Amino acid sequence: MVMGFVWTGMLVLSVIACLAKQDLGALTPAALEGAASAVTLCLSLAGPLCLWSGLAKVMERAGLTEKLGKKMRPLFCRLFPRAGRDELALGYLTANVSANLLGLGNAATPMGVAAVKRMQQLSPGPEASDEMCRLIVMNTASIQLLPTTVAAVRASLGSASPFDILPAVWVTSVVSVAAGLVAAALFGRARRA
Repeated sequence: MVMGFVWTGMLVLSVIACLAKQDLGALTPAALEGAASAVTLCLSLAGPLCLWSGLAKVMERAGLTEKLGKKMRPLFCRLFPRAGRDELALGYLTANVSANLLGLGNAATPMGVAAVKRMQQLSPGPEASDEMCRLIVMNTASIQLLPTTVAAVRASLGSASPFDILPAVWVTSVVSVAAGLVAAALFGRARRA
């Protein structure tokens, strides 16, 4: 909903800028060029996203996601004490983290939403629990081992080696998740105080 207002505001500001410059003739070609670039980008991302989403589905059907969940259970039980004991919530958490590790934010989001819904069912109150906030922070910052979406964008724009950003992605994603978890803990304590 908010992004709708942001995009509408940008569109209105663009029209106002063209009116102020008295250059409405530049508006239509710019809008058409932007739309064409958006379609080109979407199509160039479709292949890699389908590939990695398919790989994630194969991992799920082969039971690798469940095995990964069992390996990650000690970490999940520390970060999400209530949800870590629930098999359904644990499955959603595992799928969410697995998709994020593969850089598939679009595939991770539905699993994150399902995990939060399950956490809400396990939670005593109507407000967001600390566990839900931690999951949202982890989903938003997301540690990525393979930044497939970014690599696909780089490849579509002509990069000779789209994965040469791996070390920078690893460091920044770990730091951003750590900072987010610290901030969530501090805000959670402040809210309870």
